[in-house]
Amino acid sequence: MNIRPRSTQVAVLLLMLLVLLAGCGDDEAQSTPISGGQLPDFTGLVKQASPAVVNISAVPAEDEEAAGNSDEGSENPLEGWLKRFFEDGPGQGQMPRQGPGEGERSPLPMPRGPGATPHPSLGSGFIISSDGYILTNRHVVANSGQIVVKLNDRRQLLAEVVGQDSYSDLAVLKVNAKDLPTVKIGDPDKLPVGSWVVAIGSPFGFETSVTAGIVSAKQRSLASDQYVPFLQTDVAINPGNSGGPLFNLKGEVVGINSQIYSQTGGYQGVSFAIPIDIAMDVAGQLRENGSVTRGWLGVQIQDVDRELAESFKLKRPEGALVARVMPESPAQAAGLQAGDVILLFNDHPVDSAAALPPLVGTVEPGRSATVTVLRDGEREQIDVEIEKLPKDLLAGGPTKDKAPEQAKQPFGLTLESLDTAQRRELELEQGGVRVTEVAEGAGADAGLQPGDVVLAVGSKNVEDVAALRKALKTADGPVALLVLREGNRLYLAMRPGKG
Repeated sequence: MNIRPRSTQVAVLLLMLLVLLAGCGDDEAQSTPISGGQLPDFTGLVKQASPAVVNISAVPAEDEEAAGNSDEGSENPLEGWLKRFFEDGPGQGQMPRQGPGEGERSPLPMPRGPGATPHPSLGSGFIISSDGYILTNRHVVANSGQIVVKLNDRRQLLAEVVGQDSYSDLAVLKVNAKDLPTVKIGDPDKLPVGSWVVAIGSPFGFETSVTAGIVSAKQRSLASDQYVPFLQTDVAINPGNSGGPLFNLKGEVVGINSQIYSQTGGYQGVSFAIPIDIAMDVAGQLRENGSVTRGWLGVQIQDVDRELAESFKLKRPEGALVARVMPESPAQAAGLQAGDVILLFNDHPVDSAAALPPLVGTVEPGRSATVTVLRDGEREQIDVEIEKLPKDLLAGGPTKDKAPEQAKQPFGLTLESLDTAQRRELELEQGGVRVTEVAEGAGADAGLQPGDVVLAVGSKNVEDVAALRKALKTADGPVALLVLREGNRLYLAMRPGKG
């Protein structure tokens, strides 16, 4: 029989004792935050920031009479309505069934509670000024009658709308109070992708709910929101979070939770927040003027993909490609041309088409801006005097088919030159070649469609079919075709060698 040395037995016993002690620590020891750059501890952040986060309930205008009249200083304004809304406890109301369609990006829907219709909307907001100014989403309070703001200390105050802006989906509210706690404002530009962020809001009526995640991407462009370069996160956001703050780990607001990408109307892992620097600029104008004025350049732009980058001799896909210069616009007055690739705006890099409108929008009308473009392979600086964004920008409609004078071409395309009447209908001063049929070949690979009108190759106008044929045959690489499609202009990259 093998007998272990006494020293070995003692060592084994000590090791077992240490293991037992490690597993039997008290609750305080077990709750110690993990340190060393692992998972962050959010408790201090929530304690510091949550007093400035508010719950917002907007009673529809037609329900005001049922809500009753209450003084702003009362402890329970709209008591009857609030009791009806919360009688089954927060979160008991069902989400609306009519959620956004498959894969649709939309403002967060508001939860609906029990009781008579119409139901109040419910959202979040945060205090940006100790004298009672609150920032939230416009869709939380749009078309509302009375607005009730519930503070973190349980006070309920009536609020008035100071101003709202549909372009950014932001609204500023004002309550009659003083010495309120306020949020700290951070810098979204210093927030790297992958950073931890925290949302505080009232999803489904559960007040001061905290969720955490990371920044998934920046400068996201969403349909109908061209003046907002969204922050994308994976923070759990649901109805009721709308208008609530998004914090960095310093407890500074870096964004406003605004939209989700969802097939059901609920959170599915992709959320969008308005950067706080954009929001505070809008809030300042709303407080001062009640409305927002934005700068206007007057160009139709698109992204530069890899093949377009090669055709324009760019080392990598970057910039905003000018597909059209609007008539009587600042861009036209300054000499910008279709085919220019905007790389810098006032020394700010323009990495994509989505990055340009927010930069232009923040310039005060009447001020000059410097635009750096790539034109015919050379960089140029152009000074532009920015004007006020027009209220209505008209877009051209689809073109009508004419009896074509056709010519069979290589590249899988059947083309026709435009006559004077066709140019007048399309509001073209000269040139233009219509695509009437697309078969297999380089044209189809480039994305050309029947009805497209080719206006230029690169920045050089196309006068007729012969000129287009010559430009394509003599190309030694991919070419950028400026195409007019249903009133809009865009560039398509085509490789003539594949014809």
